[in-house]
Amino acid sequence: MDYSDEMEASSSSLSLSRYFHSVSESKLPTRIGIARSPDFAIPHFVKLHRDPSKSKYLPSRLCLASANGGGFRKAQNGVDVGDGVIIVDHGSRRKESNLMLNEFVAMFRERTKYPIVEPAHMELAEPSIKDAFNSCVQQGAKRVIVSPFFLFPGRHWHQDIPSLTAEAAKDHPGVSYVVTAPLGLHEKLVDVVNDRINYCLSHVAGEEDECSVCAGTGKCQLYN
Repeated sequence: MDYSDEMEASSSSLSLSRYFHSVSESKLPTRIGIARSPDFAIPHFVKLHRDPSKSKYLPSRLCLASANGGGFRKAQNGVDVGDGVIIVDHGSRRKESNLMLNEFVAMFRERTKYPIVEPAHMELAEPSIKDAFNSCVQQGAKRVIVSPFFLFPGRHWHQDIPSLTAEAAKDHPGVSYVVTAPLGLHEKLVDVVNDRINYCLSHVAGEEDECSVCAGTGKCQLYN
């Protein structure tokens, strides 16, 4: 496993719960069609070169899409009725880690109000990408959006997830799909990482309980 893949796998253990709860009072819209809301300022991703070949951060291919016989709607700017969303992480042999994805998906579904949102694990655990794809279609999805819950674009994003998604789509001709970019360099991740660091330091100082990631492990402590 190369460095990028190690970074990818590590993202499956990220807990964004505390961050999202901290912005629960914000004015983020929750209706479908979030990208089209005139009152919503879309967060800025770190700006890269217009020519991706000149960027040292990301490859030229930022997302992978397939019409799969269904065709994309050119006027579509965001998740809409008839779309299914799959949040896919690496998957773990540790049950607690896999259950955290379920928690995040529940948070995501509640915040966005998207009607079809399913969790999936790339490997090692169920539901698989195929299971999640089937579930989306059974609920009426005509387009499936696969969002990798990974930090950076390593081999899993380049090869494994697209391959597994394409295989799942074979059973559903007429249903289009897209594999989005991973989290990447996003300004809000700075806040998430900083919040995590400060919370752990508060726990070490005896001011906070263990968070949901470390609960019962005793790993969040100061070593000498």
